Amino acid sequence: MHILIIEDDPVSLKLASEVLQTGGHVIMLAASADQAIRSIHAVTPDVILLDLRLPDIRGLGVARQCREEIGTRDIPIIAVTAFSSDYGRADALRAGCDAYIVKPINTRTLLRQIDEVVAAKAEELVARH
Repeated sequence: MHILIIEDDPVSLKLASEVLQTGGHVIMLAASADQAIRSIHAVTPDVILLDLRLPDIRGLGVARQCREEIGTRDIPIIAVTAFSSDYGRADALRAGCDAYIVKPINTRTLLRQIDEVVAAKAEELVARH
């Protein structure tokens, strides 16, 4: 799978990248919302790991923008945040995220969590059509 990691924290970015690459995934990286949007339009990822705290705009804005555009509306988006008190699960889901993970990510379960979200999104799309 092609996975876009949108993360401005170098430690979190490195950890997620290593886990996903070890799992056989192709990783694309973005450290800001602007960079992420450009990446999404250049090479449509199979799934997005989205940090909700970004330096230029909030991650929820990226999720909303993806859901508004035809070419990106069906990409599974997993919200990732260390600030669960600032950004609640309900806010992330309302913005269009399909799942919510609180940092630090669990390296033992991350691959399984991504597979579950992708499978659930695929089922949703089949049911919708």
